[in-house]
This record gives sequence, structure tokens and C-alpha cells, in this order.
Amino acid sequence: MYEFYRVAACVPEVKPGDVDYNVSKILEKLEEAYELSPAVIAFPELSVTGYSCQDLFFQKPLIEATKKGLSTILAATFEKNEVIIVGAPICLNDRLFNGAFVMTKGKLLGITIKTFIPEHNEFYEKRWFSSAADLDIYQISFSELGIESDVEYDYEIPMGNNIVYDIGNDFKFGVEICEDLWAPVSPSTFLALGGAELIVNISASNETIAKRDYRKQLVKQQSASLLCEYLYVSAGASESTQDLIFSGHSMFVENGALINENHNFIDKDYVLIADMDLGKIRHDRIVSSTFADTRALFKEKMNELVTVKFSDAKLPQSDGEYLIVSKKPFIPSSKLKRVKRCNEIFDMQVGGLAKRLQITGSKPVVGVSGGMDSTLTLLVAAKALKALGRDPQDLVAITMPAFGTSDRTYNNSLELIKALGTEPIVIDIKDACLQHLKDIGHPIDQKDVTYENTQARERTQVLMDYANKVNGLVVGTGDLSELALGWCTYNGDQMSMYGVNGSIPKTLVRWMIDSVVENVVFPDACDVLKDILDTPISPELLPPDKDGNISQKTEDSVGPYELHDFFIYYSLRFGYGPAKIYYLAKKAFKDDYEPEVIKKWLTMYFKRLFSQQFKRSCMPDGVKVGSVSMSPRGDLRMPSDASNALWMKELEEI
Repeated sequence: MYEFYRVAACVPEVKPGDVDYNVSKILEKLEEAYELSPAVIAFPELSVTGYSCQDLFFQKPLIEATKKGLSTILAATFEKNEVIIVGAPICLNDRLFNGAFVMTKGKLLGITIKTFIPEHNEFYEKRWFSSAADLDIYQISFSELGIESDVEYDYEIPMGNNIVYDIGNDFKFGVEICEDLWAPVSPSTFLALGGAELIVNISASNETIAKRDYRKQLVKQQSASLLCEYLYVSAGASESTQDLIFSGHSMFVENGALINENHNFIDKDYVLIADMDLGKIRHDRIVSSTFADTRALFKEKMNELVTVKFSDAKLPQSDGEYLIVSKKPFIPSSKLKRVKRCNEIFDMQVGGLAKRLQITGSKPVVGVSGGMDSTLTLLVAAKALKALGRDPQDLVAITMPAFGTSDRTYNNSLELIKALGTEPIVIDIKDACLQHLKDIGHPIDQKDVTYENTQARERTQVLMDYANKVNGLVVGTGDLSELALGWCTYNGDQMSMYGVNGSIPKTLVRWMIDSVVENVVFPDACDVLKDILDTPISPELLPPDKDGNISQKTEDSVGPYELHDFFIYYSLRFGYGPAKIYYLAKKAFKDDYEPEVIKKWLTMYFKRLFSQQFKRSCMPDGVKVGSVSMSPRGDLRMPSDASNALWMKELEEI
């Protein structure tokens, strides 16, 4: 239902040349894997014989034993829906080939043949094996293989490096073998273009210094460029150690992101499990024009692909138990990565604004509230001036107290502005707002949306007019989360001449400021920045409470921003519908929110995502810094009057 499937990489004990022993260990690992309900189970290259048999591959007893071993493994799959992939040698027309045998429900679906046979450094496989390019037959009847089966009928089995396996639910995968991945143009390139969403690489890669990291980067790069899932399983340390050592390095990578790998540097005898979310792959392939264009460029290669369809197997769909679902997908989990990312984003914000200031010759004009969004904007503006070698006093920082301004935010605004080397401009807008309310006949004690928006629009008017006065450019403060929810006043804080926070989610804004403190970018401002980080998020459009504290907290009205940022990520980055997002959110926030609370705010999110598009349709320029943006000139081109009926119906059915 949610396009989740589980995969397993199995690394069994082997004894090179002892097929009976190896098959028994493969069957043991199969039983372990079956308990975990994977859809695909893969074993290393030549796992039936052992990779390191060397000239024993020329011995007829080993080849005959291999056939019997494959018969035993095939029989063990007879009542199983899982797809099994095992490596073994195969003799065809007096040539040996290195094969990946793909089977399910007692039937051999195909034999993928290794293409690139290494013959350099410590490798000399060409001594034994021929390449898929040397094949002179591309299918063989089961009876000719010499493999026994409980299935009495005969059938044709495709062979080669061009097989795409389609095994139901539109789930397609391809297989390549070890060195194929290292080639400049690998078989998986064409398999992915031909529809394979998962690439399985069965390997026997020996270990040397730094090779593990190199191998990992290679798999990640291949997965990213092919927009695919990639399961890599390699021979373990029980292989011969005559001249080489094998580490059993296995990993699962999803579109360039490492999801799981074995932890021991030298390893053997284990099962590695991971859940894949095909929805991510399918979404990105639809969105990527480059992927489609590449497929069109290689039409002839696409015509050479062979698709094996097998609808009898009912692949088990995963419940997503092993999915890694972060509560804060925009924020790296480790401090080191988080600070690095925030530094890079800050530099992009500064670079964008500096260019705009350089072209216009303007001074940055910022409305400072003492909240996190305006603080980040102010920091970016100050750093942009510094990058341009301009006087810090060119920063026009205006704070505009009104009915809801608390002493804490007001004082923090003044202190921060001074710490950045300029003088605060204080313009009290209470009288102007009172006059406006009087002019339109609105009761002063009626604290509704008109009362609130009067203040937001008055602030924008002041900023715009002051910018005219000083040859300034109003720099907006609104962030991605506010844009998604439309939590801004039209022609108020929704409006500016340049927006630096437009693709930064609210949950990341906090860490952006924290990184500025961590790196002591503005030494005199560190203390006040820490207090700003501790201040509740509020538009401060309603009067403080009797103790002078902030009475209006944004998250009381629209819900927790950590939830909304989660919704934004999965709805806009991957195009997921409400039901799947709800499922993922329940998994991620199981210790934080009850399901009905998640559904409540998810419903609000989709309502506002559609109803507030008109505010985003005229949002100001601003650089995209992350994977999600809502600019009408870029990532989100959506009619302002689009219907949300489909999304609401799906929510009702949850």
C-alpha cells in the first residue's frame, strides 16, 4: 500500500570448494531471513562454491556439485514468495561464466551473467570466466541446465547482463556482479533506465586499506545517479586468505543515502536487513527530466533489455519497521554535520543578499522583532555587508513595538542591533494602528484578525517607506514553514524586496542561529542570541499577559512546527499523500503525539497548503538553499484556486 519492501543481504560461512557445506549454510541463512519477511534475499558472488576456488573451477566435480547445490536451493524456495539471488558458476558451450541465479517459488527466473571480468592487480578472473559479452546463447531451457526441480514442466530461462525482473506490484529490479559496478558504464545503468528500481550487486570484493570507504562512495554515487535503491552484498571473511582477505562488506543505499551497512570491518555469517521506500524513487524519476532524456538517448540499448515477468509470486510488502524516519528530516542528526550544513546555508544566504545589494547599491532594511526569523535575517544582512566591505552602520535595523510587543523581545532587538555595530531605529506604531482602526471603524477592544493584521501591515508600510528614504532594500524574514501554512499577513510580512529565509524550515532556523553562536561569527552578539533562541515563537500581535510575558504562541494556533516541517518534507519533496505521511508521522512521533493529534494538524496543513497559495504566488525573490522550495518561479507552480478535495477525502478515510 505504501510502496515499502524489505531486502536482505545474507553473508554465510563458506568453505571454498565444499558445495554441500556452502549450500547448507545458505539454507540456514535463508531461514533466518524468512523470519524477517524480506521481498528480496541476496547472497554473495559465487557463494555456492566460494569465490576463491581458483583453478578448482575447472574441475568437473565442482561444477556438477554446483548443479546439485542449486537444485537443493531451488527446491527450498518452492513454497516461498521471496526472490532469492545466489552466485554460482555456470558452463555454457564449453565456457565458464560467473552467474547470479534469480529464483522464486521453485522456479528459476533468469541468470544474470557478469560482464566485466577483472584481470589486474590481485585479480585474474579471466583465467576462469568469460564475459556476458562473449555469450552466444541468450536463453536456455531448464532441462539443459542439469538442475533438478520438483516442477515437472520445462521452460526457457533468459541469460545475460540485460535482464529486468518484474515480479508483481510493478516492482522491478536488476542484478549486476561485483566488478560491473566499477566499470565506467555499468550494466546497472541500462537496467535502471529500463525500469529497475532496485539494483542488487552480488560481490566478492577483497579488503585493503581505504577500500571500504571507496566502495561505499561508489555505491552511493551509483544509486544517486540512477535514482535507485542499491543492495550490495559481498563475500565474507570465511573465504580463503591465501593472498587476499574478504570482509563481508554489505550495504543498502537509497538514492545516494546510506541506509544500513554491516558494522564489523572484517565480518561473516550475518543477515543485513533494510526497508526501502519505492515511493521516493518513483517520485524522483518522474520529476527528473534528465532521467527520461537519458532513457530516450539510449533507445537502442533499451530495446536490447529483456523483461522477465513473474506474477505468481506475491511479494511480501513491508510494514516499514526498519525504515529510518527522522522526526526532523531537514536537520542532520550529528552536531558536526548540522553545524557544517548550517554554515553552508548561511554562506548561501549571505551570497545571495550580497549580490542583490551590490547590484542595487542599496542598504539592507530589516524589521527586527526579537524573534528567530528576523534575527536570522539580520545576521545575514550584517554578514553580507561585511562580505562587501561596507560599513556595519549601513545596516538599517528597525524595531516597531506595538500592542503585543513584550519587554523581552523589545530589549533583545535593541541589544542585538547594537551588538552588530549599528544603531537601532525605534518606531512605535501603536498610535498609527489606533488611528487606522478608528479610520475604518473597527472597535479597539475587538482583538480579531483585523486588529492583528493592522499591525503587520503597518510594519511593512514603515519598512517600505523608510527604504525609500535611505535608498534601502527591505529584506524579508518569512521562512519556509510560514510560507507553506500561509502564516503571514498578505501585503504585510508576506511582502519584501528580497527574502533570505524562504527555503529554510522553522525547525532549521533555530539551528542556523545556534551555528552562528557556535562559530562565534558575531562575538558581541552571542549572549543575546542565546536568549532569543529560548524565546517562544510568536507573532506578538496580541497584548502580553498581566506579567508582561508573551501571550500569543504560534504553535497553539497552527500546531507544532516539527510536525508541519515533517509534513512539508514528505508532501513537497516526494509528493506523498496524506495517508502515507500520516503513517510515517505516527512512526516518527510515536513517543510525542497521539495519532489523533497528528491527524488534526495534518488536516490543517493540507487545508492551508491549498488555501494560502495566493500568498506564495507573489512572494519575493530569494535563493533556494535546500531540497524544498515554494517559489512560484521554481519548485512549486500551483494554481491559487486548486481544489484540495482529493487530499481531504484521503484524510477522511484514514
